[in-house]
Amino acid sequence: MCAIFSGQAPESYAYRSRSLRLNGYSTSLRLEDRFWRLLDEIAEDQGMSTPKFIATLHDEVAALERETQNFTSLLRCTCLVYLEQKAGAGAAPKDVRAA
Repeated sequence: MCAIFSGQAPESYAYRSRSLRLNGYSTSLRLEDRFWRLLDEIAEDQGMSTPKFIATLHDEVAALERETQNFTSLLRCTCLVYLEQKAGAGAAPKDVRAA
């Protein structure tokens, strides 16, 4: 039963770091390649570059006066929400701010 999970190629869960700016500061985020690919897809669906999408998400969380203890966990959960909504709707979720 777990063979589909345990048999993954190590490259599929290898970490990769990307550098970007959040609130004017350069930072580096480290995520698995699969999450980076999903974030790239989400950003494209939103009409943004991946760094712009991540910075916008960070700013929107801050605007809600929520402190993010682990921003990379938020990014992983963002990917999961995206996949859940995409599977449920049959298409990629759209920006709810535009509604």
